[in-house]
Amino acid sequence: MLKDALIEIFERDLRKTKEEIGLYKNESDLWIVKADISNSAGNLCLHLIGNLKYFIGTVLGQSGYVRDRDNEFAAKGVPRDRLLSELDETISVVTDTLQRMPDEHFEKDFPIEKRGEIVKTDHMLIHLLGHLGYHLGQINYHRRLIG
Repeated sequence: MLKDALIEIFERDLRKTKEEIGLYKNESDLWIVKADISNSAGNLCLHLIGNLKYFIGTVLGQSGYVRDRDNEFAAKGVPRDRLLSELDETISVVTDTLQRMPDEHFEKDFPIEKRGEIVKTDHMLIHLLGHLGYHLGQINYHRRLIG
């Protein structure tokens, strides 16, 4: 079933994000920006947290989370422990919200527009999963490049 697969893969990739953040030898390296790399791993992590807590937690789950997208990219020096804790919260928000959703909800229109269009909820969730994987790969590359 789609719901089970989405939950499994979101959880897997968020746990992998936690692992990547934990693998940085120096906590301060999470915030390094070099050459043509425009986003640090710390900012990408905050961006993933904000993105999923908003689109899944608030839009689908009515969690009340208020996103500050600009701060996801402006913040610097957030302690690693806080990033890891917020990733744990994000895992809970995503898995709990998706678990509670009735199967027929996946075929309904996503409640808000994304880039000017309305898509089905299952489409949006697959998009969010791809977005997570894309930035997880960037974090992995950043860690290896910096380390």
